[in-house]
Amino acid sequence: MEIKIDLKNNQKVYFLSDLHLGYPDYENSLQREKVVTTWLDSIKNEAHSIVFAGDVFDYWFEYRYVVPKYHIRFLGKIAELYDMGISLYFFRGNHDMWCFDYLSKQFGALISRRPLIFNINGQKIFAVHGDGLGPGDYSHKVLMKVFENKFLQYIYSKIHPDITFWLAQSWSYKSRMIHEKKENKFLGEKEWFWQYAMDVEKTIHHDYYVAGHRHLPMDMPVGDKSKYINLGDWITHYSYAVYDGSTMSLCKYEPK
Repeated sequence: MEIKIDLKNNQKVYFLSDLHLGYPDYENSLQREKVVTTWLDSIKNEAHSIVFAGDVFDYWFEYRYVVPKYHIRFLGKIAELYDMGISLYFFRGNHDMWCFDYLSKQFGALISRRPLIFNINGQKIFAVHGDGLGPGDYSHKVLMKVFENKFLQYIYSKIHPDITFWLAQSWSYKSRMIHEKKENKFLGEKEWFWQYAMDVEKTIHHDYYVAGHRHLPMDMPVGDKSKYINLGDWITHYSYAVYDGSTMSLCKYEPK
């Protein structure tokens, strides 16, 4: 899907990913949530659009009448941005892939699991969360097929939220402990989304490839005329990317 955006009067498009609100516990998550909302407040007068490239929440499941009771400051700030006329885009990552229609109904957000192409002032930006794309990572790809199964989602929805939230939070914490070292290490030629971007670029040109998932800020060439930018995270790096109408830059927010 291609989305055309025309920036005017020094407007910008912001990209961020992997906030993992809810991780590892209420107190630590709340501190990060306050940092995120402060940053969002600081960029709201320049933002034409904000793209949340997945794993905004460490766990999210929408029952018919129930959503997680946390993250009120973040959701309130998103509501304010929407009311200001800022366009919002949310990718469903591997942690919050069970975001269904709540965010779109409440905040007008376009929600996608698949890549989106942002055509901004004539330049094309390929954006996605990034998990499951490229070579390798086969166990994760199989697991995501299970999580995406509509019948299994239905069965899961019949379990009481107190149980499912506890299960998900326990799983997430253990998974983070196992993969944390890998997430902070550059994998060279095994950076699967970088490889994926180079394969796509051979067929069709994009000026930028933007993804999250890896929790490691990266700004790397894709061929001679394109770049791959990984957005990092808001657990350790507080990093994001901003497109100003001609150039995309990888930036870091310094919490006060």
